[in-house]
Amino acid sequence: MSALTRTKMPFEYLNKNDFPAKLVKWIGEVFYDILPKHGYEIREEQIYAAFQLADAVCKQKIHFTEAGLGIGKTFAYLLTAVAYGRLKEKPVIIACASTALQEQLAGAQGDIETLSRLLDLGIDGRMAKDPRQYVCDLKVNRLEKPLDEQKSHVFDDLIRWIDQTKKGERSEMPNIPDEIWSQISWDETMPCDSCSSRGFCKLIKARRHYRSAKDLIVCDHGVFFDDLWTREELVMDGKSPLLPAYSAVIFDEGHKVILPAAMRVGRQIVEEEIDGMTSFMEQLQGARTSLLSAAVATSDANSEFFKVLNQSTIQEERTNRLAVRINSELLEAADILRHSLDTLYWELQNEQGLHSLTLSATRFQIYEARVERTTTALYCFCARKGGDAIVWVDQTDGSFWVVPRNLGKLLRENLFTKKLPVVFSSATLSIGGDFSYFARSIGATEPSSSTVESPFDFLKQVTVYLFEHSSALDRENCPPQALMQLASLLKQSEGRALVLTNSLSEMGKIRVGLREYQFPFNILWEDEAERGYLVRRFREDVSSVLVGHEFWEGIDIPGQALSQIVIWQLPFPPRDPLIEARRREAKEQGLDPIIEVDYPEMGLKLKQGCGRLIRSKEDKGTITILEPVLGMPWEKVVMEALPAGAKVQTF
Repeated sequence: MSALTRTKMPFEYLNKNDFPAKLVKWIGEVFYDILPKHGYEIREEQIYAAFQLADAVCKQKIHFTEAGLGIGKTFAYLLTAVAYGRLKEKPVIIACASTALQEQLAGAQGDIETLSRLLDLGIDGRMAKDPRQYVCDLKVNRLEKPLDEQKSHVFDDLIRWIDQTKKGERSEMPNIPDEIWSQISWDETMPCDSCSSRGFCKLIKARRHYRSAKDLIVCDHGVFFDDLWTREELVMDGKSPLLPAYSAVIFDEGHKVILPAAMRVGRQIVEEEIDGMTSFMEQLQGARTSLLSAAVATSDANSEFFKVLNQSTIQEERTNRLAVRINSELLEAADILRHSLDTLYWELQNEQGLHSLTLSATRFQIYEARVERTTTALYCFCARKGGDAIVWVDQTDGSFWVVPRNLGKLLRENLFTKKLPVVFSSATLSIGGDFSYFARSIGATEPSSSTVESPFDFLKQVTVYLFEHSSALDRENCPPQALMQLASLLKQSEGRALVLTNSLSEMGKIRVGLREYQFPFNILWEDEAERGYLVRRFREDVSSVLVGHEFWEGIDIPGQALSQIVIWQLPFPPRDPLIEARRREAKEQGLDPIIEVDYPEMGLKLKQGCGRLIRSKEDKGTITILEPVLGMPWEKVVMEALPAGAKVQTF
């Protein structure tokens, strides 16, 4: 059978068994013959990566593809994705780590549009954005103008935009603050069934648009996991899942999937939401006494639970997720709150049935969903005295998060056993070619893998300096000799440096310690301005220095603006609840958590940090680690995280 009978297949094949060989042949033709005619260079590393990925997808494997900087991994996976999606007549999902990456792939003049034009493929690739990026008509209808004059001007602009917008996407109004956007954006508590715009709102129109994509659907990690965790339940209820049936999944920046997977399967309990709900019920005119009593009891239980919770947190400045000491007092407070909410739920249902006029159907559905989510989270937390859950308190808003502990098992059951190709693509999935830590983290039992080193000549482009003196271990107190060494390094490079720390407090101590030094260049500190703005200034002010703890990955500074990276401390992981869960699992298996968790975590983050230095074949620079490496237990891990082939010297 000829592939020409299908929807514009890019090559012919006899049957499904013949497809893999023809796919590889076509990929070779594209990279060796077609793209060079349009000015693209032939990169053997890119072609090898594309061949390995094509083989894994055709064999429906769970595959880790580690592609170093400059490989061009996007084109490498797009070719297979388009052809395989058309073979299966179902789109391939490409899940990205951020909205910016989605736009880079599927936006105007993005990679998909470029490849489609160059190869005349007519690729139908569409973005599935986070539902929270769209306005909710129900919220808009009850929006009240703020009294604050400054916010009032923003409000007026927002209302004008709402009246005119066709898509209702936040990207059309990027300057709207989070606080105001949250008042009009869709969220999971909205009772869509009772909305007058049901089936015609902006979000539903967006879903209809991307659900009909024939080749590719480009979403972010959060949207993918929202779909994964709710898919089965929605189908059983006769509803459409967030994403249509798909033929394969490719995770771009695959090393970042664990947090969104956990956040989307977890449940968040917000003290203010429960307070607002119970306060409203207490003021209901004509409400039954039993409902009022249940509301008061829930309010008291809510206050007591969060009081005990805040006394049980473990302070840690290097993460926004504060670990929690689980004790009998906290479990008892959680159980009391759960029972109070159960009673409140029962009284809510009675109130709706007997006195429907006191509580609107819309508000009832919102409260019903809120109570159900909270009781589910508390039940998970209380089971086996907290043994089945990973919990934390979010420092930014004080909310309590409950995530099922068996995240790897959930991924296996809901994704890895579905006989679909699943590809994790990133420059940092392994340490020294060993993928076992990442595989354990996501519950993948027998993945295939391929590693393609960067085409950059690190021997000529990078020199690494390693500190030999044991006194360098005392970084938290910023000893004078360490500050002298840092100041000397910055002067030698005439600025143009990125200094990576493990926390804002470390950065603050460096700032205080460097005050006595005079530099002929600007030093940009992470807490001085918005992160994106600082990166732009660093790029434009070529001699400047950027210092912070959130720049280990995700920034791209090619050219002369960055010629030196200074690692102030090795990035050993903080006491983060998600990391703590992996440490606990290692202990339960009789393994050393430092070797099995801390070293791999440190190595992967160090690899990401070192990857900021060389972004093109013209870049050159140095990496200096101001903690001892040689002869230390972590020497092997550090050496494997450095750019392959880089020149290593000691000082």
